[in-house]
Order: sequence, then structure tokens, then C-alpha cells
Amino acid sequence: MDLFQAMQDRHSVRSYQDRPIEGETKEKLQSFLAQCSRESGLHLQLVLNEPGAFSGLMARYGKFSGVRNYIVLAGKPGAELEETCGYYGEKVVLYAQTLGLNTCWVALTYSKGKAAVPLNSGEKLCLVITIGYGATQGVPHKSKPRSAVMRAQAAPPDWFLRGVDAALLAPTAMNQQKFVFTLEGSTVKAKAGLGFYSKIDLGIAKYHFELGAGPEQFQWA
Repeated sequence: MDLFQAMQDRHSVRSYQDRPIEGETKEKLQSFLAQCSRESGLHLQLVLNEPGAFSGLMARYGKFSGVRNYIVLAGKPGAELEETCGYYGEKVVLYAQTLGLNTCWVALTYSKGKAAVPLNSGEKLCLVITIGYGATQGVPHKSKPRSAVMRAQAAPPDWFLRGVDAALLAPTAMNQQKFVFTLEGSTVKAKAGLGFYSKIDLGIAKYHFELGAGPEQFQWA
């Protein structure tokens, strides 16, 4: 499976099989997390066989079950932390999909006090991503029309439309899709709207846009 197929096939999964992540899959995932941490300056960690974070009332409210593994996204506090976590977290999510794993972004519905989150000095926990072998493959989310999330003064090129379509496949908090991509020549401006975790959502959507449009076609404003 390539990343384009992963974008289309990947849906949020909240219920997981009692099946460990091990062997080559575990090694590849940990290696990729280390690579993303080096590139981004974030601290991405894989926590395995730890059910505490998703054993409480908040997890039941979020309809999670069987969660024993999750990825921790943390980093130095700053204006770019949330967007960077969204961008690199989604890189991990789509890579995990190519390994046959399922995922779900989680900001609130887990027990932070019970989570195994060893942070370095000065780091801030941003959110976590559940990961494992899903009991199902999830279901597609409803998407806004292209016109609701794009701006262009003239008829946009195909690469821009492919980027917007890819962004609309991105997971967002409460399925808000509160982002807008504006085309000016070969420059694209991505802006987050108002809403819960909209900066994280923007980072996720920007990674999808790059995959759909092709990074060689444009530059970010």
C-alpha cells in the first residue's frame, strides 16, 4: 500500500483487537517515529501494552475499547507546536496504515494521569494517537465541497484541486474541516479557522495537501 491508497483507506478506529504490535512491524514503526522526531524537533514515543490511559470514564465516553498501544506527541511549547504535531503525527498515521495498523487521533477522551508519558524537561504533551489492529477498518467521514475550503482568483490547476481533495480526506476534530487553502500563482496559503484543535487539524491537512498536489508544484506562503 502506498501513501495515496493509505489516505483513502484510513479511517478513525476506536476499537482494537487483543493483538500485540511486534516483530518487524514494531521495528519499522519505532524507526519511523525516531526519524520524524529528528526532522521535526518533536518527541514522538510509542507506548505498548499500556491499557491505563484508556481504561477510565473518558475513554468510555469516547467509545474506545481494547486500546493498549498509543503514540505520544510532545515537544517544546511554542506557536508552531500544534501544527507541527498535526503534520508529523499524520505522517506517522499514514505510515502506520501502510503497515496494516489502525489509528485514531485523541486530544481529550483519555486519562492523562494514567498515561505513560515520560517527557523531557520543558516539553509539553500535545495529544496522543491510538494504534493497533482494529476490530473494524472504520468508516469514511463526510466532507465539505471543494468550494468551502479553497480560494483561487482564476480556474485552479489540477494539482491544486488534487491537493484540496486530499486535504478533505484528512481527519479533523469533530469533523470540522475548518481550514482554507488559497492559491496565488504557484504559492499556497493555508489558514486555520476557529475551532477546537484547528491548528493541529491544519498541520494534518497540509500534509495531505502536499501528498495530493506534489510538493514540487508549489511553495507554502
